[in-house]
Amino acid sequence: MNALKQETEERLLVEAAQQDPRRFAALYERNFHRVYAYVSKRVPSREEAEDITSEVFHQALAKIGSFEWRGAPFASWLFRIAANTITDRWRTAGKEITEPIADPPDEHTAKDIERRALLFELVESLPADQRRVVTMRFVEQKKIREIALELGRTEGAVKQLQLRALENLRARLEGAHA
Repeated sequence: MNALKQETEERLLVEAAQQDPRRFAALYERNFHRVYAYVSKRVPSREEAEDITSEVFHQALAKIGSFEWRGAPFASWLFRIAANTITDRWRTAGKEITEPIADPPDEHTAKDIERRALLFELVESLPADQRRVVTMRFVEQKKIREIALELGRTEGAVKQLQLRALENLRARLEGAHA
């Protein structure tokens, strides 16, 4: 989809959500993985990333009426909310902020966010068993033996599921970039 068409579609989605907040769901679906990718790279745990991502969309829904187009994609506004939410959390927890989290992503960071968002989407599209193994192995960083015990399968079966999942992801990534 070309950039102008994307911007037009996004504007229509925002305008619809501004008129009827129940239509915000389309913006949520379109941007969830981007925001989660942005947040997860900046916080130490998956639970905190999920919590902050949820808070970002809650705030965005509450403030959708005040959103104004300024030449940047809607996701940039969401990233700003995310950065501010992370900063507020750190300050509340008494953590020292050593780098400026609130800066909007530059072109390189935006590409990284898009890649991570695509990967999250692709993992979610895997068959349930493969998705569970990938999540346990690479997100929760569990060993094959731990996964096998938890799933009630042999280590060989878990390795096979992991292999199929990675091959599946590789093929889908290549298809997405074709």
